[in-house]
Amino acid sequence: MKAFLFLADGFEEIEAITPIDILRRAEIDIETISISNKNEVIGAHKIKLLADKLFSETNFSECDILILPGGIPGTKNLEAHQGLKSLLEKHYNQGKSIAAICAAPSILGGLGILNGKDATCYPGFEHTLIGAQLSKNNVVKSGKIITAKGAGTALEFSLKIVEELKGSSLADKITTTICANSN
Repeated sequence: MKAFLFLADGFEEIEAITPIDILRRAEIDIETISISNKNEVIGAHKIKLLADKLFSETNFSECDILILPGGIPGTKNLEAHQGLKSLLEKHYNQGKSIAAICAAPSILGGLGILNGKDATCYPGFEHTLIGAQLSKNNVVKSGKIITAKGAGTALEFSLKIVEELKGSSLADKITTTICANSN
């Protein structure tokens, strides 16, 4: 299994770091991809991450899921990247999985990827989910598309990605491991 998580300056840190951590626990090969021309990406709360690769140097041909963290201005920066938008459309048209959290589902809405699908997003961005059936759930899986509300749902979102790629039993096992009562 191969996953790519895209980073742009202004990304929401919890929404990026949680999926990286959870997917690595699930032994899913996940790489972080900077959409800029530098590996250092600065989050919305000034936390710096070093992306594994630059968008321009990445081969996306063998990828199972593309993951978009939200945040402002991170989402706007992702949305402005034409190469990423083309990749999302191509990936979707090949029937592959895409996951987006917080404001990032707005990018999918703008590309028509949410047409006829159930979806959710950060409150206040619902109007950007063009063609979607709005859900009040924290995390929504509709076909090969996973959307989530925001930072507070990052763990649930990440576990849903694991479930999509490797099944619910592994997602349940990870939940048990990380939520174990320490008494």
